[in-house]
Amino acid sequence: MSWPSQQRGAAILTAMLTVVLVATLASAMLWQQWRSVEIESAQRTRVQSAWILTGALDWARMILREDARQGGADHLGEPWAVPLAPARLSTFLSAERGEALVSDEIDSSQDAFLAGYMQDQQARLNLSNLLSNGQLHEPTRFFWERLFRQLNLPESELQRLLLNLQSASDWANPAPDKSPSPLRPQTVADLAWLGVSSETLQVLQPFITLLPERTPVNLNTASAEVLLACIVQLDKAQARKLVDARAIQPMKTLDDAKQLLGDARLQLDSTEHVVASRFFSVTGQLRVGHALVQEQSLLQRDGMQVKTLSRKREVLGSTQPLLQ
Repeated sequence: MSWPSQQRGAAILTAMLTVVLVATLASAMLWQQWRSVEIESAQRTRVQSAWILTGALDWARMILREDARQGGADHLGEPWAVPLAPARLSTFLSAERGEALVSDEIDSSQDAFLAGYMQDQQARLNLSNLLSNGQLHEPTRFFWERLFRQLNLPESELQRLLLNLQSASDWANPAPDKSPSPLRPQTVADLAWLGVSSETLQVLQPFITLLPERTPVNLNTASAEVLLACIVQLDKAQARKLVDARAIQPMKTLDDAKQLLGDARLQLDSTEHVVASRFFSVTGQLRVGHALVQEQSLLQRDGMQVKTLSRKREVLGSTQPLLQ
């Protein structure tokens, strides 16, 4: 091969290498730019979701304050008990401006949908009631035994729970001759480390709660299962009668509950039973594009003051539907 031919070949090879190098650098730059855009978009979505969910929580607190202003009992016919079905936020904005239609300029793939609900946490058996001054509270223990029997749950797990719960209460000051105690639970999910199996916990969750102090059960909002557990000698027919009757006319006092029950054997105690509540949970879900964020909060209401005790936010699977 002649020298000029070799030069031409080297030039072509150099040009090809240059093109490959430029294409590689361009691809890397495009990827970095795409990654920066995605990170910025995710960060913006996270911040926007946080602000929107904070606004939804403030809305829930306002509803509870207005309910306190009205006074009286708390029941499932009040505004706080009405769930928010999935709604497009742009619809709220349009309604606020008096517009009939949502702007076509909004990208439907980035529409934000909000859903949520509030629950009375005093409609459940409170784990904190099981202990009184570090010792098991026998009436509450009897309530939990009745609940476990109704739900066909193993009594051995309840006994293990009670034993570990009592040990956990001494966690800060353990006896020197005893083995390390389990940690004190902070949420219902933490009962797993006190000996409750995941299957039992899944069945129990709709009927129990963990609040920072002892609380009585609200007879206006409790399920039939909880009513059967916390009212001694109540049978299923009476529990169903009470649930049906309060749907028509909520109970304003414990005397109203006694009249509805119509059985002198059934004793109601103001330390165990009430018709108004102080603790509520708020669950909100926000979907922005393909991102689904859920926040769960615990509120305490004392008079007109409603304070937030805890907030937990998590990102759920993009295929999971919004709350119905």
